[in-house]
Formats: sequence, structure tokens, C-alpha cells
Amino acid sequence: MTDCTLKSNTLSVKIASQGAELQSLKMANGHELLWQADPAVWGRHAPHLFPIVGRLKNDTLVHEGKSYRLNNHGFARDLEFTIVECSTTHCTMMLTDSEQTRACYPFAFELHVTHTLQDHTLVITYIVRNPANKPLLASVGAHPAFMWPLKPGIARDAHTITFEQDEHAPIRRLKGGLVQQQTFPTPVHTKTLHLRDTLFIDDVVMFDALNSRSLVYTAPGAPKLHINFPGFPHLGIWTKPNAGFVCIEPWQGHASPENFDGEFAAKPGVINIPPGDEESWQYSISVEP
Repeated sequence: MTDCTLKSNTLSVKIASQGAELQSLKMANGHELLWQADPAVWGRHAPHLFPIVGRLKNDTLVHEGKSYRLNNHGFARDLEFTIVECSTTHCTMMLTDSEQTRACYPFAFELHVTHTLQDHTLVITYIVRNPANKPLLASVGAHPAFMWPLKPGIARDAHTITFEQDEHAPIRRLKGGLVQQQTFPTPVHTKTLHLRDTLFIDDVVMFDALNSRSLVYTAPGAPKLHINFPGFPHLGIWTKPNAGFVCIEPWQGHASPENFDGEFAAKPGVINIPPGDEESWQYSISVEP
């Protein structure tokens, strides 16, 4: 595993080649904003979700009548990426299909993950390319875990997530890792979600009818994290109860509905990339001290 370090006057960033995973997001004063992957709680920092987001029913991908076993969130987060470019401001890593990936996901692909540091903003770009002569089916998601509380001494329940627009639509919940048919009242009030551990007793808070494409995570006396995700239609917010982090997760796609048994091509949130074509998504984290 190799690290790539980015630096500006206001932030420093570390990315590992395993999973192309963001591992550190520090302010100029050395204050860490990213969860440090305590293995006793949750041993990840900011995994990339590919080629699925969430869980498939029975962990099974069905393509052209054939079944493949593919685990929760896919395999990209656990594999070694190739470093294509690494400078003090820009890092691109790439993952391609292999005998190992084709055994559980029968598609050729190129996944490029780029981290770009621009002063106080970190931009993460995903490009999925289809090098084959048949369609590529996939979902992509981000899973960054931010410190909660953002600074020691600030109460956990003082933290809020404020959306750019009102989020009146009901949310979704999971059961056995799958999206329930039932919907639930939104916990967002006048654009603001007040973070409480009780929100996550039933796992992720999932927005599948999202109006906003940006939000602010902060608390009185803490830095403000402005998160923009213009190309992502879905969002998950998750933690383990009483853990020291909260994940703010832009998604293209989500877990299978509990009543879905069809082909992968028909799964909600899966995109179809034509032969020789590509799709891209981007989100950014801007830090306001």
C-alpha cells in the first residue's frame, strides 16, 4: 500500500492506494476532521462504493439469467489501486477488472478516482469507463466518515446538517440491509437535521427523493464542512450509535428494495454505460474554520 499526500495553505490530505481511500483531512492547525478508523468501532475512513451501493438481495447479482455473489458495497474499497498521478495538489488512482472481480461482477471496467485539493476544498471525482463491446452496469457511492463531535468538548447533539433546500419527502429505512417498502417521515425540519444517536438505531437515514445537492455539517464553535454533490441523486447519513463519527454519503444507487428479485439492469439506481463510453460524478468537501 502506498500513500499520496496533498497539501495547501489550509488543508492536508492523505490517500491510500488500497481502496483509493481518503485517510486524513487535516486543517492547517493539525486538527483532524476525518474519522481515524478505530478497528474496534468501524475500521474505515472514507471507502468508495463500487460497483454497487448497499446490499443486493441474498448478496446476489443476476445478469442475463446467471447469478454472481457480490457482497455489500462491492469490492473497490478492498482492492489495491494503481497510482496514475500523484502531486502535492492532485492524485488519480485507477482500478480495472480482473479475474477476481469478474468472478463476482461479470463486466469489464475502469474506475478512476481523483482527489484534487484547491485551497480549502477537496474535490473527489469518479470516472467509470466501459472498455468492452457490451453495456456496463454499475452504481457508485462515497462513504466519508467525519468526526462527531467535530471538536473535543462540543456536545454531540449540538451538531446539525443543514440542506440547501427543504427535504419534505419521506425517508427510507433498511431491514436486513434491504430498502423497506414502507416510508418514514423525514427527520429534517426547515432544512435542518439535528443529529442524535437515536436517529441511527434503525441504521442509515436514506434519502431517495432528495431535493438538495449540497449541505453544511457543523456545530457552534466547530468548523463548517460544506459538502457539494451535484451529480448524485441519493444520500445516506449513517453511524453506529454512540460512535465518534457520522458518514455523509452521496450515492448513485442504493441497496436493493426488499421485494426486488430481478436482473441487475433493472435494479433502482443502476446506470447503463454504453460500450466505449464513460460516466462521471463529483463531490467536494470545503472547510470553513
